[in-house]
Amino acid sequence: MKVVTAKEMQALDRKAVKECGIPSLQLMERAGEGVVHALEQAHGPMREKSVSIVVGKGNNGGDGLVVGRLLMKRGAKVQVHILVDPTTFIGDTLANFTRYRDLGGMFIAPPPFSPSYILTSLKESELIVDAIFGTGLSKPIEGMFAEVVESINESHRPIVSIDIPSGLSGDTGTVLGSVIHATQTVTLAVPKRGLFLGQGITCSGDIVVADIGIPPVYTDEAVVMTQLITGSYVATQLPPRPRDAHKGTFGHVGIIAGSVGKTGAAVLTSQAALRTGAGLVSLATPETLNDTLESMLIEVMTVPIPDIPIRAFGLSSVTPLLEFANKKTAVAIGPGIGTHQETIAVVMALIPQLTVPYVIDADGLTAIAMNLAILNAASTPIILTPHPGEMAKLLGCTNADVSHNRLGAATELSQKTETIVILKGARTLIACPDGSVDICPTGNSGMATGGTGDVLTGIITGLLGQGLSPRTAAMVGVYLHGLAGDIAATAHGSCGIIASDLVASIPQAITTAKTTATGPLGQHIGE
Repeated sequence: MKVVTAKEMQALDRKAVKECGIPSLQLMERAGEGVVHALEQAHGPMREKSVSIVVGKGNNGGDGLVVGRLLMKRGAKVQVHILVDPTTFIGDTLANFTRYRDLGGMFIAPPPFSPSYILTSLKESELIVDAIFGTGLSKPIEGMFAEVVESINESHRPIVSIDIPSGLSGDTGTVLGSVIHATQTVTLAVPKRGLFLGQGITCSGDIVVADIGIPPVYTDEAVVMTQLITGSYVATQLPPRPRDAHKGTFGHVGIIAGSVGKTGAAVLTSQAALRTGAGLVSLATPETLNDTLESMLIEVMTVPIPDIPIRAFGLSSVTPLLEFANKKTAVAIGPGIGTHQETIAVVMALIPQLTVPYVIDADGLTAIAMNLAILNAASTPIILTPHPGEMAKLLGCTNADVSHNRLGAATELSQKTETIVILKGARTLIACPDGSVDICPTGNSGMATGGTGDVLTGIITGLLGQGLSPRTAAMVGVYLHGLAGDIAATAHGSCGIIASDLVASIPQAITTAKTTATGPLGQHIGE
């Protein structure tokens, strides 16, 4: 599903009006219908319900006025708060104000500049519709508008924002002064990028996409670099499971992982690859740890590799690791291997000589951060899976820099290294060298616990090993990973999730992805 910036959405609107001949007034009417439909789906019949609609000057306000008129026709008790002088309305917004007023609609315009008055009025409503600012907002909300936003947030009523919460940048998810904390956002035609970045993740609530009548062909033809991964896409990309298959059909995955004190990373990565459907999984680990890991992994084959006295990979490990890795269909490098100088040298020696696709994670990323140019010597596709701290090391910047512009950071590293980059975190991002970015809608805060990144590495490597292309493995992998986390949170509560809960939930996530657009928790996306 495409995710657009404000400019990209404006271009779609213009194309629909100029090339398809759809009147802009009709698009606004359809937007209002979509919002009302979403309200009814979420809150039941609107008859006798008390609804406050807070309206600004532009097209977002016009959408709100359409909603007010349609709700009146459904028997709702509607009160519109207009935050500007109605004589300043123009175009479609003016037309819909006139329709609402002529129908006998109640409105206060402009309201008393008292936040307490507005708050009292809003608390008398059962539901609030935010139609103040849309994606055209480019400067911070201040003064009376900011006070109204805070009053809406303090009302403790369900808040439905039209297109995007007022005060949120539609492109970056940055808060512009003050922002509405919506219960639900009904985004129009195509999701807006800011809903999935920055504060958009916490301010948007459940997200519903409303069809406003733009022909699908126009959306399909639009050149948009950001997309949302959907369950329907994942379902079509999952590796097939033919009836006459055998274990060799589903690949032989190699995991290069573990050091003293970090055997859990090796276990989680290996088990996740198996749970994702890999036919065979072998773990290469320091030989002094092999007995321990062999007793922990019943279904995984272990391969003891010569190590150094600190029980980690050393220079003597390079040749046996190459022999191990290049016989597999895909490999993961890095979970729990440690950061000893010799171990770093092992990673640097493997990269130019590997002949199968591979994932670099965790301590493997720390190793290459010292010399990113080594990736230029690689002859096979690479997927990097940093969390924000690792991303900061790879780019030579601060964690704050990464957090401020996650999309930009992921794209920069991908283009700099010619690799697929998965920037983990709330709304995990997948960046490709061509500048495209995929956003994952699944996952929840309970996954912010040690070991879940190892699970992701195992899932993606398992998919690579079954023959998926690197980008497809990345997209399907992050979606399933988040969905497994959502399933685990439903079963255990988000506070109590541990990484092994995700591993156990992977098979159910694969089954669920075939039948539903999103997981049971998180920033739900509906149509």
